[in-house]
Amino acid sequence: MEICVDSVESAINAVNGGAHRLELCSALSEGGLTPSLGLLKTLKTMVSIPIFVMLRPRCGYDFQYSDLEIRVILEDCTLFKNAGADGFVFGALTSTGCIDIDACVSVILTAQPLPVTFHRAFDVATQDPIEMAQKIADLGFKRLLTSGRSPVAVDGQRLIKALIETMKDRLIIMPGAGIQVENLKDILGTTLAHEFHGSAKEVKQYPNKNNTKLHSIYKEAPIYVTDRDTVQKLLDIYKNHWKLE
Repeated sequence: MEICVDSVESAINAVNGGAHRLELCSALSEGGLTPSLGLLKTLKTMVSIPIFVMLRPRCGYDFQYSDLEIRVILEDCTLFKNAGADGFVFGALTSTGCIDIDACVSVILTAQPLPVTFHRAFDVATQDPIEMAQKIADLGFKRLLTSGRSPVAVDGQRLIKALIETMKDRLIIMPGAGIQVENLKDILGTTLAHEFHGSAKEVKQYPNKNNTKLHSIYKEAPIYVTDRDTVQKLLDIYKNHWKLE
């Protein structure tokens, strides 16, 4: 069970709920961007489970990065690696919607010997999904996070299952996007995935929610925080499915 988090509070709640691994980001409202180095360094003093760091320097779902943006990504990768990151999450596409091989090779080489997960850039690619998964494995990625090229994983189960069956031991296929207590059992039963990815988030209420001055200056948006109880419920479903103690 990998839980994606973008704050120290969410990270602690995920760990206390039983998460096996964290995907550390900032701005999950934007799909997850590169987190602060201070957040990783603080968490490494507090938790013992692996922390994989998102490498995504800006918002936008094109996943096409300029040479300067790749320089930023590689510098971040080196800094986080030296600060104790346990792995990374990255994905890049060309203007034709295929995997950007040069960018991916650069990140994998910089991250070595740490593992790298290819993220949901896969889900907006135009390249044949099986062919692309095989290329991702060939490049040295260890995992693929995917919703089966659907908005949420529960709707992409058929492709996720096909990817798991095709890739077998070559590449870990990890369903993610919209995974909830209500649908995890179905997803695990259909796909037979051994790993899954979620945020287990709930809206957090703050005491200043009635601050009229705040509302007049900023457009209010909900703030989401990983919920420990939801993480525990997801873990129970996972354990029951795989009959784990």
